[in-house]
Amino acid sequence: MERDAHGVTPALDRSGTVRHERVLILGAAGQTARAIATARTVNTRARLVQAASPVHLDDPDAVRGRRALVVEDGPTITHGQMPHGAGFVAATAVGATVVDPKPAAVPALEAVLSRYPHIGPVLPAVGYSREQLEALRATIAGVDVDVVVAATPVDLTRLIAIDKPVVRAGYEFAETARPGLGGCLDDWLARLPVRCR
Repeated sequence: MERDAHGVTPALDRSGTVRHERVLILGAAGQTARAIATARTVNTRARLVQAASPVHLDDPDAVRGRRALVVEDGPTITHGQMPHGAGFVAATAVGATVVDPKPAAVPALEAVLSRYPHIGPVLPAVGYSREQLEALRATIAGVDVDVVVAATPVDLTRLIAIDKPVVRAGYEFAETARPGLGGCLDDWLARLPVRCR
């Protein structure tokens, strides 16, 4: 199926027809109107749930005003085509100066960064093989910063030795409008022929 005017390919079922979802969850900072318009091209009657993803740092004071290297979830910024993720947002929100790791990137990570030129001043954690982890460790060691902000789903300090303080970053789901996701689920459960308890 071709992409629509917004560059999105509608979801298809096994027969090749557009699925008519009852609930579509959207979340794209600054792109809400575009996301809603795209959803409406797929299903004009869908209930839309708008949400935010507020970011947080485990220790904001350790990052505030410091020079920081941000290590992001690799797939989010490579295949997700984002220049940065939650780590960058959280670090800059507390006034950190984010240091671009590209000059210190070892060859394996240089290859990743050249393959995905849209990546901003962050380091993608791509893969967890011994060689990939060593490339990540060596690149982190080569960047002159006060702190590393790790926005990866796994705790990097359990996988590699990092020679700088590490502060974890993450995000949560927060409903921003009604009906919320919980309300939509409650409505759906109420329509089931069997009651769930």
